[in-house]
Amino acid sequence: MSADAVADLDLALRALADGNRRAILREIRSAPLPVGAIADAVDLSQQTTSHHLGVLRRAGLAASTREGTRHLFAVDTDGLAAVRSYLDDFWPDKLAALKAVIEAREGADRG
Repeated sequence: MSADAVADLDLALRALADGNRRAILREIRSAPLPVGAIADAVDLSQQTTSHHLGVLRRAGLAASTREGTRHLFAVDTDGLAAVRSYLDDFWPDKLAALKAVIEAREGADRG
């Protein structure tokens, strides 16, 4: 993984560490929404919501578009794909370890 990719992943994981940001991502995963609607849905002020959206944008987890005079925010799937790819690397080892434990228990039960 390149130094830039590691830095991007670190930003994304730090952004995801905050529960308010995860709540915001849940709200914007289905459809782009304006700040006001997001703020109402997550019970935060528009100023606080805007701050969190800025963090999510810098981390590559949210994107914004303009619709007339409104800014709409949506999940940036590319940023989430990088996080998922990182986390997916853990599963083969964990599944192999789980399989070994189960097989050992089955062998002990038989013998």
